[in-house]
Amino acid sequence: RRRPSVLADARARLGARPRRSSSESVLVGAVVGSRCRSQVRFASNEANRFPIRRHREFPSGSRPEEKDDDGSVEETRPRSSESTNIHGLDDIKMASSMSAYTLSTIAAWYFSNIGVILLNKYLLSVWGFKFPIFLTMCHMVMCLVLAAATRSLGFVPRQNLKSRRHLLKIAVLAVVFVASVVGGNVSLRFIPVSFNQAIGATTPFFTALLSLFIMRQKETPEVYVTLVPIVLGIVLASKAEPLFHLTGFIACFSATFARALKSVLQGLLLTNETEKLDSLNLLLFMSPVALLVLVSAVTVMEPDAFGVFAENCVSSPKFFCIITLNCVLAFSVNLTNFLVTKCTSPLTLQVLGNAKGAVAVVVSIFLFKNPVSPVGMFGYSITIMGVVAYSEAKKRSKEKLRRREDLGELLSGAPNGSGGKLNQLK
Repeated sequence: RRRPSVLADARARLGARPRRSSSESVLVGAVVGSRCRSQVRFASNEANRFPIRRHREFPSGSRPEEKDDDGSVEETRPRSSESTNIHGLDDIKMASSMSAYTLSTIAAWYFSNIGVILLNKYLLSVWGFKFPIFLTMCHMVMCLVLAAATRSLGFVPRQNLKSRRHLLKIAVLAVVFVASVVGGNVSLRFIPVSFNQAIGATTPFFTALLSLFIMRQKETPEVYVTLVPIVLGIVLASKAEPLFHLTGFIACFSATFARALKSVLQGLLLTNETEKLDSLNLLLFMSPVALLVLVSAVTVMEPDAFGVFAENCVSSPKFFCIITLNCVLAFSVNLTNFLVTKCTSPLTLQVLGNAKGAVAVVVSIFLFKNPVSPVGMFGYSITIMGVVAYSEAKKRSKEKLRRREDLGELLSGAPNGSGGKLNQLK
């Protein structure tokens, strides 16, 4: 027990200290609470990574196990140097296996994307099968069959359509998707793969513009500045392209625009969390609508395609094998796209896509021996650098937005309605 005089002196000293204002107290409490929560999350993560395994050591001949207070049996081990456990060994093995799986998935994604582009070019230009809409229809038939089989075997989660309105949204996306794929295949008949990939790299330019005009979504000035080298590079590449063809240029530009439109419409139409679908389920539900559109288009625009396809299959089994492999790779693009996104992130997939275009250009030049000009390659390099800068600017913009949202949640959670005072302090 303390004497009353000592307690009185302590109270007097505490009372003499300056008091904080209510807004300062709330701000200090919020910061301290945030730090405490981060320390608790760190301690929880460390506990999950390195669980404490209790081992009771007994000399030989003693009791091998003992029950704890809750009735569970603790593991017991004899004293031995071999019983020493190295913390984190299982985690290292799991991380190495996951990294090997991720790298193999990325390699399969690269092979599928580049392979389907090169085979499309080979069939439409080298082989002389001049029916790009029919080729797209074959792709969609294979995608429908393999997507249904993959879902039935349980490789992907089952997702269903919620309503007729949901089905109508999927149908709109399917029509735009067909336009983008058909436009890309038509362009490969007339222009080389290198020029096709250079035009396709301008997708971020159309995405930013369509997001602004359709969704009223404004980007930061830094993002819009990065669009300048993208356009400048493709202008240089177009002027210096030795095999420039106006029909192929218009078809490829239309495909790039449709690809960006599909991305924007997908973010606009499938905003509800219950309506969002992964890439494979979305492909499964878009395929019937896309097939209906493609069959109608082939019947009207390419009526001779069925007969020429049958003749080529009968006269050359090599043609049938190539087109079958091409269709399988078309589905593999969507499957590996789903797996890479699941293993990494959409941003990583975007960065890998930029590098994929450059690899496809180099491989196509070696295979098809199409002529290229130094100015054209310089323009394509400028476009690629602009796309990389665009990705980095978008990443920084999203991080700033996330920080603002976190700060807003922190301020809105302040007690006694003092969030307004904290906003004034900020």
